[in-house]
Amino acid sequence: MENKDIKIALIKPTIGTKLHSLYVDEGRMEPLQLGVLGGLIPNDIEIKMFDDRMEKIKYDENFNIAMITVETYTARRAYEIAAEFKKRNTTVIMGGMHAKLIPEEVLEHCDCIILGDAEEIIDTLIEDYKKSNLQRIYYGQITTPPQKGIFPRRELFKNKGYLPLSLIQFSRGCIYNCNYCAVSQYFNQKHYCRNISDVIKEIEMQDKKFLFFVDDNFTANKPKVKELLKALIPLKINWVSQGSIDMLYDDELMELIVKSGGMGFIIGFESINEASLDYMGKKVNKLHGFNKYKWEVERLRYWGLQTWAAFTIGHDTDTIESIKATCEFALQNKFTFAAYNILMPYPNTQLYKQLKEENRLLYNGKWWLSDDYRFNNAAFIPKNMTPDELTQVGFYCRKEFNKPSSLLYRMYEPRTNMATFKKFITYWLYTPLFRKEVYKKQGMLFGLNRYLEGKKYAER
Repeated sequence: MENKDIKIALIKPTIGTKLHSLYVDEGRMEPLQLGVLGGLIPNDIEIKMFDDRMEKIKYDENFNIAMITVETYTARRAYEIAAEFKKRNTTVIMGGMHAKLIPEEVLEHCDCIILGDAEEIIDTLIEDYKKSNLQRIYYGQITTPPQKGIFPRRELFKNKGYLPLSLIQFSRGCIYNCNYCAVSQYFNQKHYCRNISDVIKEIEMQDKKFLFFVDDNFTANKPKVKELLKALIPLKINWVSQGSIDMLYDDELMELIVKSGGMGFIIGFESINEASLDYMGKKVNKLHGFNKYKWEVERLRYWGLQTWAAFTIGHDTDTIESIKATCEFALQNKFTFAAYNILMPYPNTQLYKQLKEENRLLYNGKWWLSDDYRFNNAAFIPKNMTPDELTQVGFYCRKEFNKPSSLLYRMYEPRTNMATFKKFITYWLYTPLFRKEVYKKQGMLFGLNRYLEGKKYAER
């Protein structure tokens, strides 16, 4: 078989559906991992990408191979998609975070699984397929540096209605080891940086001036990121990323962030309760003592960075009152965005193993496959409240933080949200969008088959 005779579908599954209608993700970003995967595949192989979040998958286009990226939240839908392809004798290959966390489950739904990063094994996999010798498991190793000389096929993203920013990656993994984190499990608490020349070339190859570095911790390797930031300055771009709060203790780093066009960061505050930080192993948030982030918030304002404050709720040290206090803290500090993520026991993480030993997992320990689980609901028994109470207080925080009066109140932060015209526009472009998503996603079902079957029945 020649390469030209192979046709591959790349698939980004959706999470699921609302109770009475399809869910369309209006805040969707480019599926960068599929663009990179496309860049690994030889150019003479035909590729089509389907984003299940907003378009129908064309199963009947005679694909030889369907490659599906699987996250825990999208696992049920990914398995539905795989079943449709297998009905048509299409070879199904799965990879992604969930595949690495629980490969034995994923293997039940595909012909082949990629564990880890795909850079070094795609060529071998395709050759094996051509020889009818496809293996059940391919072990992808972390290349150092990662993604060397490989650039996403961004033409795959054209005309799909993504937000007006380009996704790009400088580094992978994180050096910290929070007990609930799937990233630490996937990368074995390691952090890997790309060649800076490759990153700059990739930026120059795309046509947008607003970038999102999707790194799990952009600032983890401070000497290396400083090199990158110096190289970004002449490009005159704006960008956002994810970083740990310890970056604020390095003035040289912060100055370079601002000079290179950095506008803001997603930062894992996680909790304003010191005991909770100790419990989850979030030592990085108190490397220089802890005073409920008073100094750190002031430094964020000093540097003019818009902040997406990420919190996890439901730890054994949390109460309903302490979670509500977290919401009040975020409002008082006028963060641009905030996320109140119910603690999720991802398979094979430290947290999952602990809760399993304590017999506190709900939905038979597989919430991502359960008919009864709903998005943003608790999937375990908390210590100081019921699961329903945890679900309700999480939704309360999201509603309170995103209500119209809160949006107006938070806007009036002169050093961040009103510091420049760009930041003001960014605030008003994205905050109403994320407010809408709060209500659209709450209580969603996983997968689409139940909705589609019900719709067919209603149309008879």
